[in-house]
Amino acid sequence: MPRGDKSDYTDKQKRQAEHIEESEKKQGRSSDAAKRIAWATVNKQDGGGKKSGSGRKEDA
Repeated sequence: MPRGDKSDYTDKQKRQAEHIEESEKKQGRSSDAAKRIAWATVNKQDGGGKKSGSGRKEDA
């Protein structure tokens, strides 16, 4: 997956990033900074990429 490619994220993760980005823009951040913060937050919460699903073991 090339750097910056968002195709391996779930729809929920993409929606979360959009909401965070909008919130950051309302706080006066630039578009680029808001996008970077949004995806960094999603990655921190979920570890990035598609990892949701029933029966999935949590990493230790």
